[in-house]
Amino acid sequence: MIRAKFYLHDKTYFGFAITGHAEYADPGEDILCAAVSALAINTANSIEELTEDRFVIRNDEGLLQVKIVGKVSDAGNTLLRSLRLGLCKIYEEYGDEYIRIFFKEVS
Repeated sequence: MIRAKFYLHDKTYFGFAITGHAEYADPGEDILCAAVSALAINTANSIEELTEDRFVIRNDEGLLQVKIVGKVSDAGNTLLRSLRLGLCKIYEEYGDEYIRIFFKEVS
C-alpha cells in the first residue's frame, strides 16, 4: 500500500512524504505506482524549476520526501496542493486498499 503524508503549517502545505507500493499489479506493470511516482517526482521537479523555494529531498528505497525550508511561496503551496488533488483522485478511483493519504499539521 502507498502512504502519502502531507505536512502543513497554518493551512499552508510545505512538504510531503510518500512510501510503499500499491501492489495493484506486477512490478513494472503497476499503473498506480507509476501514476503516484510521476505526480510526486513532477511536483519535486516543479518546485525546483518554477519557484524560488528552498527544499530538502530524501529519496530512499520506497520513500520520497520533500520539505520546503523557510517561507513557502504561493506557487510552492499550489504545486503541493496539486499533488494532493492528484493523489486524492487516485484514492477516489481505487480506494484505500492501494493508497492512503494523511495530513500532519506541524506547529
